[in-house]
Amino acid sequence: MKIRIQHRTTYNYAEPVSFGQHKIMVRPREGHDLHIESSKLEITPAHIIHWMRDVNGNSIASVDFTEQASQLMIYSELVLQHYDSNPLDFILQESAVYYPFVYDPVALPELTAFTIIIYPKDTARLREWLTQFWKPGGDKVETFTLLQQLNQHIHDTFQYQRRDDPGVQTPAETLQKNSGSCRDFATLLLEACRCWGLAARFVSGYMQCEATEAGGASTHAWAEVYLPGAGWKGFDPTSGIMTGSKHVTVAVARDPENAAPISGSYVGSSTAFQNIQVDVTVVQIDKPAPPLPVPLLANPPQQQNMSMPQVLQMAQQAPAPMEMVIHATPETAVAPSFRQPATI
Repeated sequence: MKIRIQHRTTYNYAEPVSFGQHKIMVRPREGHDLHIESSKLEITPAHIIHWMRDVNGNSIASVDFTEQASQLMIYSELVLQHYDSNPLDFILQESAVYYPFVYDPVALPELTAFTIIIYPKDTARLREWLTQFWKPGGDKVETFTLLQQLNQHIHDTFQYQRRDDPGVQTPAETLQKNSGSCRDFATLLLEACRCWGLAARFVSGYMQCEATEAGGASTHAWAEVYLPGAGWKGFDPTSGIMTGSKHVTVAVARDPENAAPISGSYVGSSTAFQNIQVDVTVVQIDKPAPPLPVPLLANPPQQQNMSMPQVLQMAQQAPAPMEMVIHATPETAVAPSFRQPATI
């Protein structure tokens, strides 16, 4: 699947201000399942940019601005190929088919950081809420089924609410409000998994769906859980599905606060900031062209009743048959013509 992603973020100020260093994470993580064909990053005002990879392997553009301005604009355009069409194409190690299980001693040191609870004050409330899925000391359950039930439950019982303000709700806040944005639901799911001793991380990126195809959308967020034999597998509680070819991972982090698409600061009066505008469009550009409609005849011939002698006479008067040559023409496909939160 070939996807085009257009992402524009604009910060408006009432007066010229100075900008501190900004960190931008909009370049997807490439791998066996995703290849970037082309990329473009445009930023105003004047600046100096340096690229780096952080401790999680995320691609970060570190931007230092060289002039003041009353508007900061960041535009990213990407064309990429996504090959992960079947998220269920994996086999768990036998030791991890049923939960609870213990991670392999070789992998455990690398995974330990992703099992540490971020919101310890919420642990008791979260553990109580999780007893509806599995009770400590109870019978073993299928690991994948347990995670699917948790993912689906958040989608089915919590109310989605887009939030443009920075930061994430704590799991206790989301449970209390019974609502949140995609990043709030992702945080709830990853902290729930950590309460079960599973390694989980926060993911920010893009999703190709009806809302993002129309434009005017924003970035997306979900969580990944490490499953022996399958690796990091994505669960999207906002949509209630596993991630696949419609999800594009840009950044992963142990702490949701460290995966914002754009983070930075400005120096100016406290009333200088006016607003932020985010516009994300994600479309599939290799969709097959729809079949052309069969044209209808404007004036269909009228059926006439003729006698056999008349038919023979018409046959004798008919011209000799002409050779018809059909020229094959190639098929054509018509393409369908940020701290910033991840808030689809």
